[in-house]
Amino acid sequence: MMPVPLRPTSSDELIDIVRALGRGQRLAIHGGRSKAGIGCDTPDAVPLDMTGFAGIVDYDPAELVLTVGAGTPLAEVEALVRSENQMLAFDPFDHAPVFGRAAGRATIGGVVAAGVAGSCRLSCGSARDHLLGIRTVSGRGEPLVAGARVVKNVTGYDLPKLAAGSWGRLFAMTELTLKVLPRPPVQATLVLPGLDPERAAAAMALAMGSPAEVAAAAHRPAELGDGTALTALLLRGFGPSVTAKRAILDRHLSDFGPTVLLDGGEADIFWDGLRTLAPLGDDLPLWRVNVPPSRGPAVIASLGAQGAQWMFDWAGGLIWLGFDGDPALVRAAAAQGGGHATLIRGPASLRAQVPAFHPVASGPTALEARIRRAFDPAGIFETGRFGGAT
Repeated sequence: MMPVPLRPTSSDELIDIVRALGRGQRLAIHGGRSKAGIGCDTPDAVPLDMTGFAGIVDYDPAELVLTVGAGTPLAEVEALVRSENQMLAFDPFDHAPVFGRAAGRATIGGVVAAGVAGSCRLSCGSARDHLLGIRTVSGRGEPLVAGARVVKNVTGYDLPKLAAGSWGRLFAMTELTLKVLPRPPVQATLVLPGLDPERAAAAMALAMGSPAEVAAAAHRPAELGDGTALTALLLRGFGPSVTAKRAILDRHLSDFGPTVLLDGGEADIFWDGLRTLAPLGDDLPLWRVNVPPSRGPAVIASLGAQGAQWMFDWAGGLIWLGFDGDPALVRAAAAQGGGHATLIRGPASLRAQVPAFHPVASGPTALEARIRRAFDPAGIFETGRFGGAT
């Protein structure tokens, strides 16, 4: 029998839940379950539904600061800041379409806990860089407050930095304070058609190193589009500034051929494809491979020969990979490229056998375990989803 889900609506209720747990019981934190397919299934853990912590707590557009409940839908947060011509600059996205479900499930707490950032992470930073403060409840059943606009801070740890990318293994976030930024009035997508992976990586590196302040750079191979490979560069700013930036890129990239300006609809389709990953289909296990951008072509050269499908984001530093071959090949190619590979999507049998996260050296693993135990000594939030308690 599956455990009955719990849905607290206040910190006091959440504290009572944590303190009432029996020995060996575990809580599986979730919001909208948009990323529930990442990691192995945890049928013995009690689902802890954080959507009861929803709503806008405070928003000061003039100060570029937003405080919001962790269970607030990402779509609601984005609509709010868009109404003030502002944005979440780390470019988060909803994973639900990656798993074949309708968008709208992701919560802001889940996005930050998973460290989700889109194509513009390359120029604007990660979720960690925009998280100013948090309120949480630890595995000890203690309320913790850290970061901006707080009365009592937690000493010894930079909690917001730890929270982003923690995947709910340290504490349960109930409230977040985020930095927002003005939305650029104009954006344009330039593409270089027909480049192979090595030439595409070289062009993106040159563009990112230019004075053009490129916001995002990505590459879609010919077989995933209309038969023509596209290397895309996103420019943002005021109209005259964007025009000047394009002129800079045209000079810097002249050896790669002329740039082509995509119309708004085509540009939206291209960048949306890097959020939904629809060009890769939904019938293959999906991997996220992070390597230095210069090593991206070598990684896909080895895996492409084994039938992998792929797209570059982050100027080649992020490879989205569809591959139903031996997982060890993916992990080996990522390691050889100086990076790591995360299993994002796959059948339950695969996720039960292959840890979602890339294995790391014993030193960092031990340090991570000590940090987790500092906040959660009984391992209440350690469900085994990502490979078991440590």
